[in-house]
Amino acid sequence: MVSRPPEELRVRIASTFDIATARQLGRKLAVDLGLPNAEVTLLAAAISEVARNIVEHARRGEVLFNIIEKGLKRGLQVIARDDGPGIADVQQAMQYGYSTAGGLGVGLPGAKWLMDEFAIDSTVGQGTQVTMCKWTRAAAPLVARV
Repeated sequence: MVSRPPEELRVRIASTFDIATARQLGRKLAVDLGLPNAEVTLLAAAISEVARNIVEHARRGEVLFNIIEKGLKRGLQVIARDDGPGIADVQQAMQYGYSTAGGLGVGLPGAKWLMDEFAIDSTVGQGTQVTMCKWTRAAAPLVARV
């Protein structure tokens, strides 16, 4: 019998405290999924970057967590979304060194580099959604334990 993954988990993002909460939840889920410690650290850093972007650019948003499966692999999908100003030029925003907030310009490109999958969708005046995933290398399907 195949068990269902837990419902989507959500962290509302509006402050630096919320960034830490999202990072900690992501770490816990990644450890529970069986990701190696180094991968857990990379995931936590990527979560911090996208959550920090929400606070800095949109003021409010959310980070959602889902355990997903693809064949024999399981992964942690992280979706960071907001209803903020959006990004006028996503391609430019994904270039190392580009920053609209006076930072180093490594946040979004750094998060992409740290994750196994990364996609960004943004519309000016409507907001931004970053979807990223960290995969286990191989695993047995989720099964109910008796």
